[in-house]
Amino acid sequence: MRRREFITLVGAGALWPLALHAQQSEQMRRIGVLMPFAKDNPDGQARITGFLQGLQKLGWTEGRNLQIEYRWGSGDLQKAAAELVALSPDVIFASSTAAVAALQQATRSVPIVFANVGDPVSGGFVASLAKPGGNITGFTVYDYTMAAKWVELLKEIAPYVTHVGVIRDPTTTVSIGQLAAIQSAAQTFGLEVSPLGGRDARDIERTVTEFAGGSNRGLITAGSSLMSNNRDLIISLAARHRLPAVYPFRFFAVAGGLISYGPDTVDPSRQAAGYVDRILKGEKPADLPVQSATKYELVINLKTAKALGLTVPPSLLSRADEIIE
Repeated sequence: MRRREFITLVGAGALWPLALHAQQSEQMRRIGVLMPFAKDNPDGQARITGFLQGLQKLGWTEGRNLQIEYRWGSGDLQKAAAELVALSPDVIFASSTAAVAALQQATRSVPIVFANVGDPVSGGFVASLAKPGGNITGFTVYDYTMAAKWVELLKEIAPYVTHVGVIRDPTTTVSIGQLAAIQSAAQTFGLEVSPLGGRDARDIERTVTEFAGGSNRGLITAGSSLMSNNRDLIISLAARHRLPAVYPFRFFAVAGGLISYGPDTVDPSRQAAGYVDRILKGEKPADLPVQSATKYELVINLKTAKALGLTVPPSLLSRADEIIE
């Protein structure tokens, strides 16, 4: 054998382990994503975009070293969760309490990272925030004291209100906790509180319409997937009956709601990508503490305020993170 050929073969042999290592490090991993929204829901798409951006910053790219299975829809979440679990993903990302509840019923072993979940301890998803203890961890979106802030904002922007209707989902622990916080805060302002429907769109429309028949009325919409999926209906009802209303997320105000105060719903999805990365690298959900939302935003829609004949106090405008004109 010629010397040059021998050197070439030896060199190729030396490079083979490196090439093999590169292939192994770029092995395809599979994750599932469960979103309790219609696929064209702008907030759902924004959360996915934030999640993918977070993954990409950590070296994960869909189609290169990551395969992602998506399931959308607010219909049969149990079926969607079961489908994802059957695919045997390395980890599942879920946004909302309803999505995590469906996944928990489908598996107690596949790692789950959540974002935008209200009260994971009361919901039975984790043993504690510091030590989740099972296959689920993630990022919470609510602090019940936030619900008291909604009462304060309603009285500030519409001082004449004496009776507040709370649109909530009575089947979730988060809505139950928020309603209790609202009722407690309402006592300070001398407000009467009426829980309104939230089992479905028909229930929301019926109860809000009945509530609007009285005088000096205002609305607070609690946070839940059901409320988010019916935001256009709720905003239109508030406009039709000329009810000042406070909402839990920015996208309500952007869609025409009067005022919103709540956490950034996209940022937790970016943060969740970090936990997914750590799980893919060998860490366990049980050892990753649940983290709370840190970024809150106040948004005021001046166009809606004008339509309702409301003058927004300068003190409130000065605190707004965003003003829609």
